[in-house]
Amino acid sequence: MATLKVPITRNDHIRGPINAPITLVEYGDYECPHCALAYPIVNQVQSFFRERMRFVFRHFPLTEIHPHAEIAAESAEFAGAAGRFWDMHDALFENQGALEDEDLAEYAVELGLDEKRLIREVTSSVYGPRIREDFKSGVRAGVNGTPTFFINGERYDGARDVKHLLNALTAK
Repeated sequence: MATLKVPITRNDHIRGPINAPITLVEYGDYECPHCALAYPIVNQVQSFFRERMRFVFRHFPLTEIHPHAEIAAESAEFAGAAGRFWDMHDALFENQGALEDEDLAEYAVELGLDEKRLIREVTSSVYGPRIREDFKSGVRAGVNGTPTFFINGERYDGARDVKHLLNALTAK
């Protein structure tokens, strides 16, 4: 069974308590339709476990098939630098059909972020190294598509519905 190769650190994007007994890691792509389908399921699972689970999101943009995935990830990292990663993360998945530059600038404005700075930093790939770091960690762990989940460090290849994911997380 494949395992998570790069340990979770405080540099990761974590939702939930850092020391929760259950950890769900997702390698995702903001333009991936399968990730968009998994997004509300992950939210339901988080609501169910509350303080007993931490959720970690790592970027795995599949740029050959999703031309906006990299810039969307850069936008999430830009928001993260201002403490708004999860707000942008949610906005990107909730508006997956609108990931053009002007859409991303609009989301930044809605979050109270500087749209000119977003455009400047994203176009100069300020956050590219961070995204590549996530991507490489995924490759090392055997990720070859999105979304790919790991539960407490072990790859989960089961069904991606609430029932099966809850069962898998409860079994850990």
